[in-house]
Amino acid sequence: MVTTHSHAVVNGTVILPDRLIEDGIVVWSGQHITYVGRRKRLPDKTQITDAHGGLIAPGFVDLHVHGGAGSDFMDATVPDVLTACRAHLHHGTTTLFPTTTTGSRDNIQQMLEACRAARAQIRRNPRLGAAIAGVHLYGPYFAEDKAGCHDKTACRSPAHDDFATWFTSRLVRIATCAAELPGAADFYRTAARRRCLITCGHSNASWSEMQSAFEAGMRHVDHFWCAMSSVPSLRQRFGTPMQGSMAEFVLMNADMSTEVIADGCHLAPELLEFAFRMKGPHRLCLVTDCNRALDLPPGNYVFGNRNAGTPFHSDGNVGWATSGSLASAVKGMDHMVRHMAQNTSANLPDCFRMASLTPAERSGLSKITGSLSPGKLADLLILNHELYVQQVFARGTEVTSI
Repeated sequence: MVTTHSHAVVNGTVILPDRLIEDGIVVWSGQHITYVGRRKRLPDKTQITDAHGGLIAPGFVDLHVHGGAGSDFMDATVPDVLTACRAHLHHGTTTLFPTTTTGSRDNIQQMLEACRAARAQIRRNPRLGAAIAGVHLYGPYFAEDKAGCHDKTACRSPAHDDFATWFTSRLVRIATCAAELPGAADFYRTAARRRCLITCGHSNASWSEMQSAFEAGMRHVDHFWCAMSSVPSLRQRFGTPMQGSMAEFVLMNADMSTEVIADGCHLAPELLEFAFRMKGPHRLCLVTDCNRALDLPPGNYVFGNRNAGTPFHSDGNVGWATSGSLASAVKGMDHMVRHMAQNTSANLPDCFRMASLTPAERSGLSKITGSLSPGKLADLLILNHELYVQQVFARGTEVTSI
């Protein structure tokens, strides 16, 4: 019979979704948390990790991420998927959703298969990378005029024969489609039957098109203000009278959530503050939208599959498309949390909630991860007071120490 001893992180400030616990501890046995609270006497055989007065926080959950450390999930090989997952683990992300681009049908299918195989390996060995909770089917169903850095020639309207196969894999847990495309309602209803988080993104949808999407199950909008409709863009599309856009629909509808890329390059501080105040920490998620240039020097890279994607340049702070528009982020979730904490009125519990529990709630994972709570997986971080990650534990296993 194998005896499982307890492990505890002590001498730190525990970050909960709604408050801080000074001189707190987190205790777990095996993969699951057993106690969170004030310091208490522990059994003699408990393995102790000292936080040295730092912060003890939940591991991050990233809903929208394309790659890292030289690999894009659309490279569609198991080594590439593991490389990207491992890179984000070092930045504190313990759970993520590999995110597709506007790739071909075969490329997306290969990506799904690679993610399935990599997920199985990570489950056996948490040190291999952040856990794959499912795939975010992001491309290819984008409006061509809102494609951003994605390959415009690969944008298309949803066809049931395409997406039905992908949903049948049971790996797709987040599903994005531009609301104005023919076939969008069928896509949304199919995703709803699979209990996906249904999102609208890379879209020039009007208020009425958003309302129709909402009625079909859509509840989330990707990277707010980026590659989305606005009142001026809809005037160009429809003329007058001017119509409400995705932004107004999300801000007015309490059931809608959204996300921001808080890298300091996509959105100015006042927009981050505005999004936080309007939606609050329960409906605003932090995402990385990170590409393969994470942790690599400035240079020229490919967004999406390395043999069929689109070129972009990383200046070390953000990616740039050849057109001069932004091309995804090059920073991990720890950077997003730091920037949000330093540049908005969000307090520490709010900042960490938006990077952990809120995305876990929106994607249906909150019963198992996203916050430090007894019964949940022991996915936790130790950070210093400048919010730099020092140690990462995934499912109770120390996976990285910096």
